[in-house]
Amino acid sequence: MTKKLYVLNGPNLNLLGKREPDIYGHETLADIEARCRALCQDHGFELCFFQSNSEGQLIDWIQEARETACGIAINPAAYTHTSVAILDALSACECPVIEVHLSNVHKREAFRHHSYVSLRADGIVIGCGAQGYELALQRLIALNADTE
Repeated sequence: MTKKLYVLNGPNLNLLGKREPDIYGHETLADIEARCRALCQDHGFELCFFQSNSEGQLIDWIQEARETACGIAINPAAYTHTSVAILDALSACECPVIEVHLSNVHKREAFRHHSYVSLRADGIVIGCGAQGYELALQRLIALNADTE
């Protein structure tokens, strides 16, 4: 049976490559997805890659992942700092969770320094740009290798 990894992306990440490229880079979300898909395929994992501007949709995907995934990488974007609901959904999951942020949030505005998701995350990748997604998936792959 193929193991599934979920990559979930929050609001405005559909604008990657167009929105503030000096902060978020020039790669698009489609570019990131293609690299993540290749990495997962190389290691025998199925990738479920989603983006939504809606908090409720992200929660629905987290709840879906709870039943089918062996790991979640999540860039909750602005919901990082505001969503107890996403924290609660992630807390109901037993699989590993890696939080991802393209920019170094600790070098930015003070409100970005707090993350509800970090309270549940098993690891955090911050400030590595688009490569952060691959790092998160590599960690999830390694954690699953440790449980075989």
